[in-house]
Formats: sequence, structure tokens, C-alpha cells
Amino acid sequence: MTHDGEKVTEPGSHEAVGHEMGRRILELHAKKAADLDDDDYAAITKVIGYVHRHMKQRPDGDIEDSRWRHSLMNWGHDPMESPRR
Repeated sequence: MTHDGEKVTEPGSHEAVGHEMGRRILELHAKKAADLDDDDYAAITKVIGYVHRHMKQRPDGDIEDSRWRHSLMNWGHDPMESPRR
């Protein structure tokens, strides 16, 4: 989502950008480590980078229904279920 709350979508799509990566993350979780290929590792690296960057942008106050939390959850990370660093 944009700063103004507008939904960001892929060009020609009505789906939020993070949803596609969310499906990809589920595919990666279903694979055995021995079956991961270079594209899988590139996706994993992208997810880790996204989560690390956005965790540093934690907003003040209650995050339960925040866009920040929902964005992270699209990428497979719920900041309410892990210790804050």
C-alpha cells in the first residue's frame, strides 16, 4: 500500500504485490532443502532482505491492524509472533 492507503498492484493486475510473494513463500516451505534451486535461494534472499528492512520501520503504537504488519505477513512474517530485536 502507498502512504495514502492506496492498494499497490502489479501492472495489469488487481492483486497486491506482496500476495504473489506470499504464494511463492508457501511453495518454498513445501520443498525439501535438497530440492531448492538457485531461483529458490534468490527468492529466500529477497524475502529476508524485505523483512529485515521493514522490521526497522516499525511504527509507534498498536501494530495489530497496521498496514506495516499486514505487509510483513504477506511476506511470511508476523511481527507479533516473534521477539522484537
